[in-house]
Amino acid sequence: MSHMHVAGSVHAEVSSPAPVWLTKPADVNALTAKLWSANTVRGPDGVVTIAGQPVTALAKKYGTPLYVIDEADFRDRARRWKAAFDPWRVYYAGKAFLCGKVARWVAEEGLFLDVCSLGELTVALRAGVDPATIGMHGSNKSVAELRAGIEAGVGRIIVDSADEITRVESLAAERGTTVKVMIRVTAGVEAHTHDYIATAHDDQKFGLSINGGAALVAMMRCYHSPHIELLGIHSHIGSQIFDTNGFEVAARRTLKLFSQFREATGSAMSELDLGGGFGIAYIKEDTPSTAEELAEGLRDIVDHECRAFGLPQPKLSIEPGRAIVGPAGTAVYEVGTVKPVDIGGGLSRRYISVDGGMSDNIRPALYGAEYSATLASRVSDADPVVSRVVGVHCESGDILVRDEFLPGDVAPGDLIAVPASGAYSRSMASNYNHVPRPPVIAVTTAGTEVLLRRETLEDLLSLDEGLE
Repeated sequence: MSHMHVAGSVHAEVSSPAPVWLTKPADVNALTAKLWSANTVRGPDGVVTIAGQPVTALAKKYGTPLYVIDEADFRDRARRWKAAFDPWRVYYAGKAFLCGKVARWVAEEGLFLDVCSLGELTVALRAGVDPATIGMHGSNKSVAELRAGIEAGVGRIIVDSADEITRVESLAAERGTTVKVMIRVTAGVEAHTHDYIATAHDDQKFGLSINGGAALVAMMRCYHSPHIELLGIHSHIGSQIFDTNGFEVAARRTLKLFSQFREATGSAMSELDLGGGFGIAYIKEDTPSTAEELAEGLRDIVDHECRAFGLPQPKLSIEPGRAIVGPAGTAVYEVGTVKPVDIGGGLSRRYISVDGGMSDNIRPALYGAEYSATLASRVSDADPVVSRVVGVHCESGDILVRDEFLPGDVAPGDLIAVPASGAYSRSMASNYNHVPRPPVIAVTTAGTEVLLRRETLEDLLSLDEGLE
């Protein structure tokens, strides 16, 4: 038996459909600098330009939807993270966004690279990345993936389970070699983020629990294995984290584990990876820490905890991905439909439908991620209106920007730009409703370059064995 009810007003006794955190802008054309790449400005004609390239020209040349990566901004952020944390190793988290060119940018800027699938590993190797600078993640690595990593000579494999240790030992014995591994642990930290991106509490799929003893058992097993070189511990507490509070608890618990291991073996492990998850600003209200602030805070935390346990400071590493590529990327869409919708209580919300949607950015639908947006193809003198930017897909949850003030005269044919779209948009893109995935374009003051071309219907149909 199904239970149904008539939908009532979702905004009873309020005077605006805007959420309380969304404030009406004094200038609807202004760009909030922290949301955009460093080289994004609005030109004299009102058109948004990225590294001197007008989005109108980019849309005309490459079509929409379109992802635009500001190469200079990406490289600058990579250099800043490397400098701030030196001499720590900075691994770029390829899952945020990876292609051949980006892998080369990462290597050229002196960063290491983290991959978590055979596909990402293959991209990195074919791009010419030194295997010794690659770390290999994954919560359920197959024999084929592990074999590829071992044969390539990756610098470290982060093992996630007892079963994976067995697979690594078997493959290493088969080749007569020793494999460098780190143990991923769950430190029992509740990061203040969405459940789907909080990864260090005990009740989830990643890692081996410190609290339950599984982590120490795995460490002892690796230590005594003739085919494994145990480097240390890996801890990742979640994503879109703005400060170091959660890292303090994680560092204390992981370094206590270092101490327990030393007591049991008389040996000290050499490496600790505190993971990534460093947040960025998606909306004006977001206030993430800078790389420099995070480096200072994490150094203090590790130094304090090492002294407390009487441990030598291990080699340290972190894994920013979103923090480097997220702000460097912008998504550009064309408006197709604009319509006001009565939402009850005398209120209406304006829905702006664009030619992309949840297939090119699933994060809002997946875990309610918030984004900002701006009218990018011209300036407007119209009053700001609370708007919702939605996509083309056959889902009511197909929302790109849930709440934003946009000019009241936005019309079909206008371009809408969404900042902070460099991370996880193209990486998590799908072909839902048989929609081809958008291209990714790198822009510099010298011109443009295609990083990933636009998929075509022929690309999709070529997989269908039932079609001629």
